[in-house]
Amino acid sequence: MKAIDVLVFGLGPAGSRAAEAAARRGHRVLAVDRKREAGRPVQCAEFVPSLVGAEVPALGESARQRIDAMETFVEGETADRTEPFPGHMLDRAAFDARLAATAQAAGAELRFATVVRAIAADGSVSLSDGTRVAARLIVGADGPRSVAGRAIGRVNRSLVETRQVTVPLRTPHAATDIFLSHAIPGGYGWLFPKGSVANLGVGVAPRSAGLLKDILASLHRRLADEGRVGTEVLSRTGGAIPVGGPLYPRGELAGVPVLLAGDAAGLANPVTGAGIAAAVQSGSLAGEAAALHLEGRASALEDYEEELDAIFGASLRRALGRREALLHSTPTPAALRRSWVAYPEYWTSP
Repeated sequence: MKAIDVLVFGLGPAGSRAAEAAARRGHRVLAVDRKREAGRPVQCAEFVPSLVGAEVPALGESARQRIDAMETFVEGETADRTEPFPGHMLDRAAFDARLAATAQAAGAELRFATVVRAIAADGSVSLSDGTRVAARLIVGADGPRSVAGRAIGRVNRSLVETRQVTVPLRTPHAATDIFLSHAIPGGYGWLFPKGSVANLGVGVAPRSAGLLKDILASLHRRLADEGRVGTEVLSRTGGAIPVGGPLYPRGELAGVPVLLAGDAAGLANPVTGAGIAAAVQSGSLAGEAAALHLEGRASALEDYEEELDAIFGASLRRALGRREALLHSTPTPAALRRSWVAYPEYWTSP
């Protein structure tokens, strides 16, 4: 049995930041991830708002292109341009690797290619490498289908399924392009430029997951015919995004406190699916709260819950309301605009 202070499930942005924050305060931290290396395979559109740079000073090392604007196409109409809309396109694998290395440098022990096999009735955790771990606190930062979340009854039940390809970009572009249409049920399409290539993807409600391949192929053909992208597919990826809004982010297993962060806590935006910034911030807060709790601050875990709600609650509830309203209405162009963050109606209409 390996006795530690904090066990972190997941080494994406949320997990690495949690591990770093707790380790920097001198606690024994073990963080595990089923991936063989940080950030690979990439399951992300790779856009982050500029504000992430305030949280992660090393952002520039993994940024590949600056983004200045957003262009939104509703049912194929001329794009509506939102500017400024500052952000960066990342090399997500490099970004995750940098965060993991920083956590390790802070003193956290990292284990990749390691799966959580079981969580016992006493709160101890069995890993795929044969280790049994007894932790004083667990941080679940292991994505939308979190093992830690399931163990404490916090499950993301509303997901969007996505498929993405990387394609050659024929003309330089500094905007994120969004495609809204009744033909993309419960989601949207995107073209995010990244230097000489672009990430082209689609997300839909699970009931329409069988249409993903055809919807993405149709969007790809359209943009190729317009001369914007090449026909070649350089890589493929996909995954699930939680869109049901925030979960109660704390629980307990046989007296062992559990905190959830990032997608595991349902912090991805229910409309845009954006989750990197929330993962970075919530992971830092979770690691800090874990450390303070272990150091004797009685309110640390409750404070974490309240801080998440103060930072993310209002925007996530608005987005969830917009998403649900669209799902239960006819997706007319007006309804699509009302449901998207680039339009004033999203922020002002009831």
